[in-house]
Amino acid sequence: MAAAGTKTELGTRERLVRTASRLMQHGGYENTPVKQLVREAEATLGSLYHFFPGGKQELAVAAIHFGGEEFAELLRSGLSTHPDPAEAVEAVATTLARELEASDWRDGCPITATALETVGRLPEIQAACAQAFADWQHLVAAKLLACGYPEPQARDLAATVINTLEGAEVSAQVGRSRTPLLVAGRHLARLVASYAP
Repeated sequence: MAAAGTKTELGTRERLVRTASRLMQHGGYENTPVKQLVREAEATLGSLYHFFPGGKQELAVAAIHFGGEEFAELLRSGLSTHPDPAEAVEAVATTLARELEASDWRDGCPITATALETVGRLPEIQAACAQAFADWQHLVAAKLLACGYPEPQARDLAATVINTLEGAEVSAQVGRSRTPLLVAGRHLARLVASYAP
């Protein structure tokens, strides 16, 4: 997803966060050198440490929150397209497929690469990633709860929806094809519909 506004319209802190989010989305935390990050954000090392005294790791946590909220907005938008939650879930999968293809298969989940490489090593980053996944599940569960699904079912279905979409998105990137997301969307819709109250 393209960030709104140009670099010159954004403050230095926001440029750093958005640039870190984009670079980490493509290469993960370890493959995001501080010098490249600062250069692409049109900032300085001094400004990075001014806004983020904890350095790259503190910036990474902020970038994960930013990327997580961007993805949450995409989910909100997709879930609001249809009153029926099954149709809404399928719409989300279709949107993800379209956005991924438009990015030439580069802009998948904003936190997957970082989440996988930091598990068990960087607890603050791991916690931020876990919170993003939980937030996304909460959005799907809220849609289901609003449509009358019992809470335990809504929570379980929401976890299944997010987990399945995450896996399908990786498969779509690797195969450079919309098919994994479209198939996942159709089957998730059937699953959600099968539990309709």
